[in-house]
Amino acid sequence: MAGHGFEIDWSELPTPEDDGAAAHLIGMRVPALALKATDGQDVMLSALSGVTVLYIYPMTGTPGLALPEGWNEIPGARGCTPQSCAYRDRFAELRAAGTDYVFGLSTQSPDDQSAAAERLHLPFALLSDQDQALATALSLPMFDTSAGRHHKRMTLILRDGVIAQVFYPVFPPDADAARVMDWLAAS
Repeated sequence: MAGHGFEIDWSELPTPEDDGAAAHLIGMRVPALALKATDGQDVMLSALSGVTVLYIYPMTGTPGLALPEGWNEIPGARGCTPQSCAYRDRFAELRAAGTDYVFGLSTQSPDDQSAAAERLHLPFALLSDQDQALATALSLPMFDTSAGRHHKRMTLILRDGVIAQVFYPVFPPDADAARVMDWLAAS
């Protein structure tokens, strides 16, 4: 994957399985919650018109800091940077395909999210669900590590604030943007 400086052999990582934890989401309206964005704005997903792609990921690594113990053994945990880079690299195509908004979201702090967005040169904002308000309101699947509680990786496609499509689990993460493009072309 261009842009993140390393290759991941996905065959060496455990593949996440669909545990049914996202089956309830299609057709739900996202709650009226303000999420802090890396551009300094508060984003209320429920108020956005058109098509919004929200890719949800566990945690972007920070250069120089170790990942939580056992991170690579957690199915679906690894791959946040390649996923974000894939969305960055396909951003213009997503917009041309009718996507009005693209956001990434994790439980990381707004400062951590801002650092990641800057480091990865993302043309869209990352959102912070640090207090897990969105996770709680939508009953999103989560997992725990020594570093805290994290979202399981999934992608939601919203139409006027209603969840129209859910991709869960997402693996490999760097193929997520292409999968969303295929779905947009077919819908």
